[in-house]
Amino acid sequence: MNQASTPAAATAPDQDDNKLVAERRDKLKALRATQAAGGAVAFPNDFKPKDRAAAIHQAHDATEKEAFEADLAAGKKTIVSVAGRMMLKRVMGKASFATLQDATGRIQIYVVRDDVGEDAYAAFKHWDLGDIVAAEGHVFKTKTGELSIHATSVRLLTKSLRPLPDKFHGMQDQELKYRQRYVDLIMDETARARFALRSQTLAAMRAFMTEAGFMEVETPMLHPIPGGANAKPFVTHHNALDQDMFLRIAPELYLKRLIVGGFERVFEINRSFRNEGISVRHNPEFTMMEFYAAYWNYQDLMDFTERLLRDAALKAAGTLQLTYQGKPVDLSQPFARLTIREAIAAHTDIGAGVDDAAALIERLKKLGLSEAKDKLGRRSLASLQVLYFEEVVEEKLWQPTFIMEHPTEISPLARANDARPEVTERFELYITGREMANGFSELNDAEDQAARFQQQANAKGAGDEEAMFYDQDFVRALEYGMPPTGGCGVGIDRLMMLLTDSASIRDVILFPALRREANS
Repeated sequence: MNQASTPAAATAPDQDDNKLVAERRDKLKALRATQAAGGAVAFPNDFKPKDRAAAIHQAHDATEKEAFEADLAAGKKTIVSVAGRMMLKRVMGKASFATLQDATGRIQIYVVRDDVGEDAYAAFKHWDLGDIVAAEGHVFKTKTGELSIHATSVRLLTKSLRPLPDKFHGMQDQELKYRQRYVDLIMDETARARFALRSQTLAAMRAFMTEAGFMEVETPMLHPIPGGANAKPFVTHHNALDQDMFLRIAPELYLKRLIVGGFERVFEINRSFRNEGISVRHNPEFTMMEFYAAYWNYQDLMDFTERLLRDAALKAAGTLQLTYQGKPVDLSQPFARLTIREAIAAHTDIGAGVDDAAALIERLKKLGLSEAKDKLGRRSLASLQVLYFEEVVEEKLWQPTFIMEHPTEISPLARANDARPEVTERFELYITGREMANGFSELNDAEDQAARFQQQANAKGAGDEEAMFYDQDFVRALEYGMPPTGGCGVGIDRLMMLLTDSASIRDVILFPALRREANS
C-alpha cells in the first residue's frame, strides 16, 4: 500500500517532509498539465456542498442499518453532497474508504470503482491526506454500523502540498500550534471547539448588552494622544498628516465623549494594544469590552458585571460551576466585595501592619522589590498597600472577588469618594487570581480631570513611560458637561481562559504575538 493511501499515522517519524512536498508538487504539476490539455481544472471552484457532516449525523445516526437497506431495496435513497479535508484513507482494491472533515465534523465516504468510474477511482487512489475532496452519493451504514456516504462521484477540489502531522501525535510543539494555528485547527478538535466557544461567548455578551439598552459603537484604533489606561503605547507615523499616532491602549476616552454627546449607554468590543511584556496572561494585542452608562455608579457596575459574566458563562459554557486548572470556580454565588485593606487583612498575617508604611516596605523588600528601582520610600501608604496587594494577595483571589477603593493617585480617570477623597469609587474583579474587569464611577469634573492629567504629565516628564498624556480635547469635552457615569472594561481573552480552562492567553487568541521566525 503506497503512502498516499495510508492514514497519517503510518508515516515514519523521520520521513523527509521535503521529499513528500516534492512528490505532492509533482502530482499538482501533472494536474496542471491535464488542465492545459483541456482536461479537469486543477483548482475547481464550481462545487457547492449541500450538506454538512454534523447535520447528516444528526439526521441519520439513529437510523438502523436495516432501515437503509430496506429503503435501498425499495428504490429510495437519501442523496447528499459534501466536501471537506481528507483526514483518513484506506485503499482496498476495487473499494476504498476515506474520512472527510468539514467545519462541523467528520463523515466517512465509501468509494467503489464501479460506481465512481475507473478514471475517477484511479485518481482517488493517488490523492493525499489533507486534500480537499468533494463527494456525492447516498447515506448508508457499513457492516460495523458506521454512518457513511456511498459515493457516486468524487472530485479533487484542492491539492494539499504539505503533509499533515502524525495523526496520533498531532502537533507536539506548543509554539508551533500558535505559529501555525491553521494546522492546529485542522488536527485538534478541541482547538476548534475552543474558538467556537469564544464566538458564542461574544455573541452572548452582545445580546446581553443590547437587551440592557446599550448601543454598540466603534471608536478609533489610531489615537493622536494615547489615553484611557496607564500603559506604554505602540507608536507609528501617519505620512499624510505628518504626525505620530498611537495604537490605542483603551477606548475609554472616546466612549466617554459619546456619553457627553448624549448616547447614555454605549459599549465596544474590540482590540487594544500595549507595548509591554508577553506572558501566559499578557499579549500585546488583546480584546476588551468596555461599556459606559449615564447615571450609574461603581456599585451599579459591579451588580451589572456580575450578571453579565453569569449570563455569558451559562449561555456559552452551559454551567456556572466551572473548573479551572483542576480547581473549582463558582459563578453562581454572589461575588465577594472587599476593599484593598480588607483583602490584605483576610489573606495575609500582616495585621495592624497594613496601615504601617515601614512595615509594608520591609515586607516588600523581602519579596525582592528594591528601594532604588521601586521607590518604596517615596510611595504613599495607599500605593504601598496596592503594591503589597498585587505582590501577595492578587493570586489568592480564586473565587470571584471585587476589590474596591483604589487610591486616587493611581486612578486618574476615576471619581474620588466624597467621604474619603484619597480613594476612588473603583473596583477590579479578580477570578482565578487574575484581573478580569476594571470599572469605576467616572470623573466628570473637568477641572479635577485637568489637574490629574497634569500630575500624569509631570510623572511622564520624570520618566514614567506608562503615565498618561494630557488630553486637552477630552478636558474640553468634559467642560460641556458629562452626566454622572459608570464605566467598566472586561478582558475577553482572560474570560475565555476561564471558560475554556486554558492555561495560557495564547490558547484563546487565534494568532498570538510571537517572535518572527528566523528564516522569515
